[in-house]
Amino acid sequence: MARTPDGLVVGDDGLARCWWCGDHADYRAYHDQEWGRPVHDDQRLFEKLCLEGFQSGLSWLTILRKREAFRRAFHDFDFERVARFNRRSVERLLRDPGIVRHRGKIESAIGNARRAAALVEEFGSLARYVWRYAPDPLQRPRRKTRRSLASRTQSPESVALSRDLKQRGWTYVGPTTLYAFMQSMGLVNDHLDGCFADEAVEAERAALGSSRVARGPGT
Repeated sequence: MARTPDGLVVGDDGLARCWWCGDHADYRAYHDQEWGRPVHDDQRLFEKLCLEGFQSGLSWLTILRKREAFRRAFHDFDFERVARFNRRSVERLLRDPGIVRHRGKIESAIGNARRAAALVEEFGSLARYVWRYAPDPLQRPRRKTRRSLASRTQSPESVALSRDLKQRGWTYVGPTTLYAFMQSMGLVNDHLDGCFADEAVEAERAALGSSRVARGPGT
């Protein structure tokens, strides 16, 4: 596996990818098929918000390999169903070896499901609320290299989204967690220049109007 100075890795298939893929097949598939592609489906957005919370203190690879078990345990992250979980549900989940058995994170996911339902009632969809915080593409680095993106662990928009969610009672939604959410759900395209997926992701964002400048709450 060859590496370039800009942070690309070139696999045995000859494709250049972002550095974090390494040689993990699971990471490669996630990078190639999902990461950075714009998502407007409420359940998938809620799923990623939950899984980013469960990842706290762990690697994303650990969560990725448990994702199907999480989906079974949380009814495919249908937040209207998860919102009805009770104390017995928490105890059931704590006995599930397929997921991360952390009481605080489990209770957070359930509480956040109730608050997601409230956001849908207020804004019409979770996607409509979340995409208001899409980072301004004009504020992006001129060149996307590993070095230029290394310090971008959060953004003004992820800070604003974190602040608003916390005010609404959400938990495990810090600005760094939410920037990772934005990267994975396509609110921002952080595929490196030269990554084979970069142009395809940007084309999807443009087709859906996802690269628009977010103007924040109240617009």
